[in-house]
Amino acid sequence: MCGCAAILLKTLIHWIQRGLTSWFDTPADSLLYLVYPGIGMLLSLVFVRYIIKDDIGHGVTKVLQAVSKNDSNIKSHNTWSSIVASSVTIGFGGSVGAEAPIVYSGAAIGSLVGRKAGLSYKNMTMLLGCGAAAAIAGIFKAPLAGVLFTLEILLFNMSMSAILPLLLSSVTATVVTYLFMGTDVQFAGSIEAFRMANIPFYLVLGVFCGFMSLYFIRVTLKVEDRMRHFRSPFWRWALCAVMLGILIFLFPPLFGEGYGSLSMMLNNNPGDVPVAVFGDRLQSNAWLFLLYFAAILLFKVFATAFTNAGGGVGGTFGPTLVSGGLAGFVIARLINLTGIAVVPEANFVLVGMGGLMAGVMQAPMTAIFLIAEITGGYELLIPLIVTAAVSYGTIRFFEQYSIYTKRIAALGELLTHDSDQAVLTLLKTSDLVEHDFTPVRYKGTLGDLVKVISTSRRSLFPVLDDEDHFQGLVSLDDVRSVMFDHSRYDRVKIYSLMKSAPAFVYMDEKMDSVMDKFESTQAWNLPVLDDENKYLGFVSKSKIFTSYRDQLKAVSHE
Repeated sequence: MCGCAAILLKTLIHWIQRGLTSWFDTPADSLLYLVYPGIGMLLSLVFVRYIIKDDIGHGVTKVLQAVSKNDSNIKSHNTWSSIVASSVTIGFGGSVGAEAPIVYSGAAIGSLVGRKAGLSYKNMTMLLGCGAAAAIAGIFKAPLAGVLFTLEILLFNMSMSAILPLLLSSVTATVVTYLFMGTDVQFAGSIEAFRMANIPFYLVLGVFCGFMSLYFIRVTLKVEDRMRHFRSPFWRWALCAVMLGILIFLFPPLFGEGYGSLSMMLNNNPGDVPVAVFGDRLQSNAWLFLLYFAAILLFKVFATAFTNAGGGVGGTFGPTLVSGGLAGFVIARLINLTGIAVVPEANFVLVGMGGLMAGVMQAPMTAIFLIAEITGGYELLIPLIVTAAVSYGTIRFFEQYSIYTKRIAALGELLTHDSDQAVLTLLKTSDLVEHDFTPVRYKGTLGDLVKVISTSRRSLFPVLDDEDHFQGLVSLDDVRSVMFDHSRYDRVKIYSLMKSAPAFVYMDEKMDSVMDKFESTQAWNLPVLDDENKYLGFVSKSKIFTSYRDQLKAVSHE
């Protein structure tokens, strides 16, 4: 199913692009390149806003949130809605990739199958991961990369036994793609043999890719956040469409995914990359030509951010590959122009793809084997490993999270390889609230309290006002010495017996914060309030411990 979904997406993008551009035969027609992306973004915006009525952008991030906060449930429409929206966005020239949308669709297919089969959270998550792995494998014809992508980025608590179903789904999707689209690698290039003498330059490329990854992540998120300040989605679309059109006018390789330009660089034909308004001046000046490619590298991230912020649906997977290739070309051409050495530019383009992916996605193993699989560049495995590892190490000095996890980590919704942290992330405060603590009224008397005590199974009593706002609490130990003195039943008021709660817990509070409050107060029970300080119940340390143990069993894949 996921292999067929990948084929469908690639075919739709191809048909739309051919229908829009195959009839161009004069330079004037090419001005439509500046208009097409905006039209695609608008069509996608209308489709998502008025037909789907759901946010389907940033597919990989949405999958991560489904695993951590929604019991691995993904809405059924995501099995096809991301395919439709992204094919329109990319087919019309949006500067994004198709990989994140197909991951979302693949994960949604796995989630749907698991939900219909009535599977547990553990097995639902497994099928979700199998769908995502199959989607990557299908769209890239890269089965090993699909498995590694799922293990490194999506599913953090998988055991070795989980690899079998992931491998089966990835291989199956790859075979399906082979049957319909052939077995050729996606990016064939003119690769030269690896030379040990070039290792120092690959180290330099790794550092450069690490810093470019930092630039890619921070600029992408910052531009998208700035665009969100426009409350009207159509004003936001208009601004993004204009900005993207200007960028494409100056730098035509920013149109669409950019895989055509990437293939030209991999085949040592960078001179065939369109240069538009700059014309022959770039071809005749080697340094200006290098600066042109450096500018494309810097502005590719803006083109991607404008496409997504303007209503388009696409991912950063593809732009990362293109930007990595540009980074490799810029470094290699700089080395060659300065006369420091003579290095094979196509090799550096290929290795740069892996270096930037390792940094932006913070998934070096996925980057290494994906690039090897989609280019057939296994003979460059050593420089791929060197560059990817150095790039990953470089960015980790400055950025703890990948482009997929940075936002949800800030919300406290990210599962990590830390099992303890992962289980705490999955626990929801709202599921742990206990409601069998009998409340008493603030203006009540000791006699009223004794009546409640006589029928309660708890030794703790929340004190509320007439509007159910929490005022304090009374424990059985606090009244034990006076509760048998009948003469004081009408004279002693409950508010004179109550004490303040050591801390409050709120219904939507993260479990990390809840545990910190238990740790700092040494309490065993804490009251739970809503946003208006109305009493909802108590959460107990013992209930958390029990739920923690149950959740740990649920997520274990042994």
